[in-house]
Amino acid sequence: MRFGWDDNPDLNITPLVDVMLVLMAILMITAPTITYQEKITLPEGSKSAETTRLKSLTIRMDKNKKIYVKKDTFDIATFADAFVNVAADYDKASDVYIRADESLPYKDVMYLLKSVKAAGFSKVSLITL
Repeated sequence: MRFGWDDNPDLNITPLVDVMLVLMAILMITAPTITYQEKITLPEGSKSAETTRLKSLTIRMDKNKKIYVKKDTFDIATFADAFVNVAADYDKASDVYIRADESLPYKDVMYLLKSVKAAGFSKVSLITL
């Protein structure tokens, strides 16, 4: 008596693989957006110590190559030597911002930057509009 069934049935796993790939794609898209919130109590910090913000220094240079530091005016030829005296009043870790006219040659702006770096400042930034 034979029922007509195949003795060696083939297992078709293609639909299973397709479903698993779709589920994996959904998981990969939604996993980065899941955020967990834990309720924690942070310890109280010390209120006796306050942080002090360092003074920043802004240096301006106009198209006539005049350099302005606060209320002082310097010529580009004498700036490097005169700035060493001005720099003594500031902490070397403070921020220095340089504003230069856009019509100035590149070498003049780099000279100003080099002079500030030579005075010992390490956090020097060029400001643009």
